[in-house]
Amino acid sequence: MAKLYDVIIIGSGPAGYTAAIYAARANLSVLMLQGYQVGGQLMLTSDVENYPGFEEGILGPPMMEKFEAQARRFGTEVIPEDVISIDFSKRPFKVTTDSGEYQARAIIISTGASAKWLGLPSEQRLQGRGVSACATCDGFFFKNKDVAVIGGGDTAMEEATFLTRYTNHVTVIHRRDTLRASKIMQDRAFKNLKISFIWDTDVTEVLGENEVTGLRLHNVKTDEESILPVQGFFLAIGHKPNTDLFKGILDMDKVGYIIPVEHTMTNIPGVFAAGDVTDHRYRQAVTAAGDGCRAAIDAERWLESLGED
Repeated sequence: MAKLYDVIIIGSGPAGYTAAIYAARANLSVLMLQGYQVGGQLMLTSDVENYPGFEEGILGPPMMEKFEAQARRFGTEVIPEDVISIDFSKRPFKVTTDSGEYQARAIIISTGASAKWLGLPSEQRLQGRGVSACATCDGFFFKNKDVAVIGGGDTAMEEATFLTRYTNHVTVIHRRDTLRASKIMQDRAFKNLKISFIWDTDVTEVLGENEVTGLRLHNVKTDEESILPVQGFFLAIGHKPNTDLFKGILDMDKVGYIIPVEHTMTNIPGVFAAGDVTDHRYRQAVTAAGDGCRAAIDAERWLESLGED
């Protein structure tokens, strides 16, 4: 028979680990199904300097190791496997992984979101070495450097404008000849003297061995190729919430972000969501951790209200 837990947390990262710390400290039995990509997006991040408590900064992977160790300290069980199916039709909920089936009185979903990448081998190789999908996280490291942002929506304009606080110059690369961004965001970017635009262009290769030195560009209208010397490359072509498993079951927006109906509780009582899986605006480690805290407290109080705490 499947083992029964008070709370099963699906997904790791700051939201999941913080939820585990709070739930386990509340004397609830907690299982975290981390997924095969343990630690979430921070495992792809180099220096983290904006999370409180690490005055010298910390690398993303060691930071997640600390989060996990703290969760384990309070009794959280951890399994590094993906969830392959889930049954929300009745309680206790059933969660299935490659290794077996588990049951839970409450579930916290913290599967996060994934940045959309171009899929270039050079881009993947240089992640954390000049290639980033988060200007807020990494812009500080590009002081007085030339960088490029790819994208044409509000996110791209926000990233480009933000980066001008630190960088020497920002080049926005877009594969069309008009932006998709809102007019106010476009106007802000067009008026910024530190931002220029390259239109009708794709990035076909990120150049550099151990750090970014430039981009190979392809004009989709003229078929011409060129090289743009830059020291940083920021992708702003969107994020995809990791919610495919829950489609048609939980309330979501058109992109796939879970929409809580009461604090962190979803439309299914006993199922909570935390972190980037619900957040298309901030997407920061510290906000995800705060969400994890809220979800764990909500789950504990909900179980208590049923006399199951």
